[in-house]
Amino acid sequence: MDIKLEIGGLTFDVELYDGAGSKALLASLPEEFSMSRWGDEFYGGCSANVEEDDTLRDIYEAGEIAFWPPGSAFCVFFGRTPASTDSRPRMASPGVPLGRIKGDSSGLKKLGSIVKAKLTK
Repeated sequence: MDIKLEIGGLTFDVELYDGAGSKALLASLPEEFSMSRWGDEFYGGCSANVEEDDTLRDIYEAGEIAFWPPGSAFCVFFGRTPASTDSRPRMASPGVPLGRIKGDSSGLKKLGSIVKAKLTK
């Protein structure tokens, strides 16, 4: 299933992965929240009840979205983060992968340090 992500005036179609985390995110939609920037990642508090599972990982690809259970945060990756050890985004600690932005996510690099986001079905 696809969802729509509106962030900082940009709109993206997001393809969700098949899994419990993605289903929990879907159940919480629509959602609106502020997101802060950490390197080339935006993260923000989200009410989805995503639990840790066997898909946890800390290395992502640009364009992927995830949920960070310790902070109840929805995350959007578009490049290196302060925790990166190579060109790939890296979370501060493992999170649950949820999906991937369809197409080019590089426009996110032009946004500021705090943005408004909206997730819809």
